Amino acid sequence: MLSVENLSVSYGAIKALHGISLRVERGEIVTLIGSNGAGKTTTLRTISGLVRAAAGSISFEGVPIGKLPPHQIVRMGIAQSPEGRGVFANMSVDENLSLGAYARHDKDQIAKDRERALELFPRLRERLSQSAGTLSGGEQQMLAIARALLARPKLMLLDEPSLGLAPQVVATIFKIIREINAGGTTILLVEQNAHMALNVAHRAYVLEVGKIAMEGPAAELAKSDEVRRAYLGHG
Repeated sequence: MLSVENLSVSYGAIKALHGISLRVERGEIVTLIGSNGAGKTTTLRTISGLVRAAAGSISFEGVPIGKLPPHQIVRMGIAQSPEGRGVFANMSVDENLSLGAYARHDKDQIAKDRERALELFPRLRERLSQSAGTLSGGEQQMLAIARALLARPKLMLLDEPSLGLAPQVVATIFKIIREINAGGTTILLVEQNAHMALNVAHRAYVLEVGKIAMEGPAAELAKSDEVRRAYLGHG
């Protein structure tokens, strides 16, 4: 479904990604784990078209997307829930959700997808008229994911959905990520909480200073001594 080949990205003189390759098959949850500054967010932003690659290629369902603008990539079926949530603070929850569907014209289906998102995130239903800036961190994260769902993506990019959230909220978010995947949406998940990410994903890539250090089935990587030492807090 998604194929990234030898992707290199630079910010001026700083090389953020050094020729990484990864793939995401339809129906999977694939996770990218790694420490801060490893290049995880850069990878997602490059797939979304927000950052231009210096070299390499990205294709989605067999179509090269590496040179397309972000709005065209959204129309092809890729939506991102960004790091830091990126909700529009002065707009209501309802308006934020509507923005998720800005590229769509199928009103009946949008209404159904909105209802589905509110079933997944009942807290948002109670706060539809509230401005997004007044929500708690967990509720803003729920809104960012729900907004991405309104684009009806075939592939959802989730960037650090657990960042700064209480453990109970993190558990809820990851349960919903599973449900979204079970509903037919493929997911590429960037996450610092390696334990949760490996628990929910089918396959995983470990990113270290802009290079893929390891890859494989998530359950196997979770048992790897190297991964356990570096990311799971086990000696």
